[in-house]
This record gives sequence, C-alpha cells and structure tokens, in this order.
Amino acid sequence: MIAARDLHKRFGDTKAVNGLSFDVSKGEIFGIVGPDGAGKSTLLRLISGILEITSGSIEVMGMDVSRDRYRIRENLAYMPQKFGLYEDLTVAENILFFGRLFGLSRRQILQRVPALYNFSRLEPFADRLAGKLSGGMKQKLGLACCLVHSPGLILLDEPTNGVDPVSRREFWKILYDLLADGVTIVVTTAYLDEAERCNRVAMMHNGTFITRGTPAEIKSSIGGTMLEIKTDNVWDCGNYLEASGRFKNIIREGTSLMVFVAARDRGIRDIKKILAGKNIRVHRISESAPSLENCFMQITSPGRE
Repeated sequence: MIAARDLHKRFGDTKAVNGLSFDVSKGEIFGIVGPDGAGKSTLLRLISGILEITSGSIEVMGMDVSRDRYRIRENLAYMPQKFGLYEDLTVAENILFFGRLFGLSRRQILQRVPALYNFSRLEPFADRLAGKLSGGMKQKLGLACCLVHSPGLILLDEPTNGVDPVSRREFWKILYDLLADGVTIVVTTAYLDEAERCNRVAMMHNGTFITRGTPAEIKSSIGGTMLEIKTDNVWDCGNYLEASGRFKNIIREGTSLMVFVAARDRGIRDIKKILAGKNIRVHRISESAPSLENCFMQITSPGRE
C-alpha cells in the first residue's frame, strides 16, 4: 500500500524526516509512535501529498505521490490532529459537506450515512452542532467525515490525543472494524499502550525510525532482561542505582522500579548489593515482561547497562 525509499524532508536546517525507508502492507494498522517533534505529523503530510518531498520517494497504491497526488487522494483520507470540523454545522451537515467535498452526489452520501452512523453511534446527535459535541464524539465525527468516500487508506494523526479512556477504547474498536473491511490504517500516537494494538509499529525519534516490527518483535529485540523492584522507597532506590553508574535507565512506575539488565542473576545480585549498603529495604526483585513504553525508554536512553 505504501513504499517509502530514502525519504527526506527539511525545513531550512531542520531535518524533520531523515532518510526513512519502509513499507506498509494492505489491510494492516501501522503505528508510528514517538514524542512531540519526532516527525510523525510531517511524515503523514508527506504520504498524503500535502507537503513536498525534499528527496527520496513515496509510492501509495503503486502511484508516485509527487506525480499522482490528486489520483491518490481519491482513495485516501487524512485526519490531522485538529480536524477541520465546522462547529456551526450539525453532525449531518458536516458529513454532507465533506461528502460533497470528496465529489460525491447527495444521493451517494445519503446511501453511506447509515453505515457511518452505525459505527460512530452519532445518529441520535445528527442535528447537534459539532461545536456542542464532546471531544470523543468530535473525533468520531471527524473519522466519519474521512470515511464518507470509502477510502482504502486512512492516515490518522494522534486521533485520540486528549480523549478520555472510554472514548479511546471505542475509537480503536472502530479502527479494528475498518481493518476487517480491508482498509489500511496508518496512525501516529504518543500513547505507547495504543501502539500495542497495531499490527506493526515504528518507533520514531528525531526524524528517523529507531526500530520497527510487530510489538512482540520489538520487545524481543531489546536484549537482556527487565527486572521489577518492589520497595518502600522508590525514589531513593532509583537515585542510588543511578548513582552507581551501572544502570543507565531507571523507569519509575508507581511503587516499582523497572531496570533493564544484561544478565538476570548478575543484575539481581548487583541491585541487592548496592541497596543493602544504603539500608534500602527491597520486598521483591522479579523478572517482568517489558511494555512498548519500557522498550522505547530503553532504546532512547543515552546509555545502557
């Protein structure tokens, strides 16, 4: 569905996208995760043809974005972080407006409306102004407007940013339903727990992909073992381990510390020895399965054990 080769985008001296090469297969959810400023939004704008490529190439559905952007857009939907809903139009009027914008007749739009209402559950609010909707409902309406012309490729830029957990879960259910219909989805997110739901994930940092693969592949590629330390004094415990110089990335999670070590048994011995000398009581040290967030923190850490 998407093939990018040695893709670059510069804004003056700033390298927003720096030498990316990747493929996205038809019928998958491809997640791009990373912090603000990583280049995620720029990459989606390059794929959609909104921005000009500095160098390299992108093909979408076998067509070159630089040459065939208008043909590509007929089968593509792009939902930016702040989707351009018209808040003084109702839900129904927004769907009609965007349908006409995509070149559909009124009859074609009305034929699509029941399906759009079915997944978004917005029919009871059809006559409500978009400006009066909740954040989650606005995102669903934005997606409905994107889907009115039945695109094969959907680009979503942090669609659940600032949305409550229940609405986030409902939004992802909608995405899975679309996936079952053969739609390809590329979604950017700063939520690492959402990345776990993607078929494949690319972790983006400073304009490049620092790693990519299935969530399971990324976790297994980290190497070493993640240990969970249960202690009464998380902050002092973490500070002492950092000060030892042996552990470069200490992740604090509630009442636990998460630490990556090269070897499980040696790591446990070292941790116990360091903390015993500081009179820190440790309740338990056990091996734990890393999350994608743990992996991202480990990969981007300036140093490792």
